[in-house]
Amino acid sequence: MNHLRELRMKKGLTQLELSKVVKVSEKTVSAWELGKRNPKPRELQKLEDFFNIPKEEIFFDLFSYKM
Repeated sequence: MNHLRELRMKKGLTQLELSKVVKVSEKTVSAWELGKRNPKPRELQKLEDFFNIPKEEIFFDLFSYKM
């Protein structure tokens, strides 16, 4: 689960606009939002910087530990 779509929409951005910020394709942003793909560390950092929140809050499933 992630909050990327919600965060993007709160900023009033399209997937294409966010893709330009992170320098990935629009298809990649869509895959992240659908949970089909995970961002690379460099991309996570760009998202964290852009939204000004910790990456763990954007993609909390990537950082949660399963027991």
